[in-house]
Amino acid sequence: MDQGNTAFLLFSAALVLLMTPGLAFFYGGLVKAKSVISMMMLSFGAIGLIGVLWVLYGYAIAFATSDGVNAPFNIDLTNLGLDAVFQEASEPAGGYPLIAFAAFQATFAIITVALISGAIADRAKFGAWMLFAGLWATLVYFPVASWVFNFSLADDGSFADGGWITYGLQEAFGVGALDFAGGTAVHINAGAAALALALVLGKRVGFAKGAHVPHNPPFVLLGAGLLWFGWFGFNAGSELAADGVAAIAFLNTIAAPAAALLAWLVVEAIKDGKPTSVGAASGAVAGLVAITPACAFLTPLWSIVLGLLAGALCALAVDLKFKLGFDDSLDVVGIHLVGGLIGTLYLGFFANGTGLIFSGSFNQLIVQAIAAFVVMIYSFVVAYIIGYAIEKTIGFRVTVEDEIAGIDPIVHGEEGYVLDAAK
Repeated sequence: MDQGNTAFLLFSAALVLLMTPGLAFFYGGLVKAKSVISMMMLSFGAIGLIGVLWVLYGYAIAFATSDGVNAPFNIDLTNLGLDAVFQEASEPAGGYPLIAFAAFQATFAIITVALISGAIADRAKFGAWMLFAGLWATLVYFPVASWVFNFSLADDGSFADGGWITYGLQEAFGVGALDFAGGTAVHINAGAAALALALVLGKRVGFAKGAHVPHNPPFVLLGAGLLWFGWFGFNAGSELAADGVAAIAFLNTIAAPAAALLAWLVVEAIKDGKPTSVGAASGAVAGLVAITPACAFLTPLWSIVLGLLAGALCALAVDLKFKLGFDDSLDVVGIHLVGGLIGTLYLGFFANGTGLIFSGSFNQLIVQAIAAFVVMIYSFVVAYIIGYAIEKTIGFRVTVEDEIAGIDPIVHGEEGYVLDAAK
């Protein structure tokens, strides 16, 4: 066993898990004061539920090895409850135990589900959200993770086969889709589901530009900082080894979000007259989203270009909800769906060796587009069906009266801020 790689993988898993509490602060600061507990609980609820489901059967679906890895939907019955992984004594070529890899991937499942919750801030029932989270993870995230992240190894340690997005497309186009750390499986996947839920739940009371302002920008900055810190585990950790590729991914995870932060502030200053702290945080996250699929496949200079592009375009995209009339409360669509699409498609042009400008071939761009839009459409359709069914049965949205009053006392019996000294 390579203890260095094992320690690297376990530490990366801890960093990625920290991203979900970071997301809770990021989202919590963006909502109104009387909804902060509810908003943060959607993330913590995802930690509890998805963490358990991953152990029970999530890993068995996402990393099934029986009957062919390329099957779109498959389950390895020997890994229910992570039994085979726990019992297995052999090591893959990377030199880490598979159970460490299972732990690392669990944190990806958790953060992906939690990301969706930003689209339904201020108006969702906690129980309905938990039901949606469990069903969506089962029907969407676990299978899509298999399409993107699953793999099998040849005797020499090289990749022999894998999910149809990453390896299956290679048979048809000569190149497989590139997604190093989850531009499709995490960000496009979550962003498409967020759009579906925003449409199902409808607009908040008084929805209009400028009507809902962040109650605690310091929370937003704290959350963005924790997300950025954890993202090093997300991106560099996806190499599964402490080597040069991980170092490239690490550096690009500095360069792209830094450039995106600057680009967002410039666009914000031109549009609205002032650069804001929330804009800085949102720009950094947009850059982190865009570099996620691309972090190991770009030079640092091309990473800066990607960051500038993502920061500017996402800053413009967040206003689309007002023009198109859907209430994506915390801009999951504008940042994660749009940013994920930018980062995924960008590789079709600028991926080292296989991108259009290096190879003269459109094949990489074609497979990137197939991967991005198949995941987007699948996630949107299934999320809409699940959300609509929940809304029409047990109800997904709180009452208008509770929404106006603030849902923390109604849903959780707590308040984020007790201003009465007597209490």
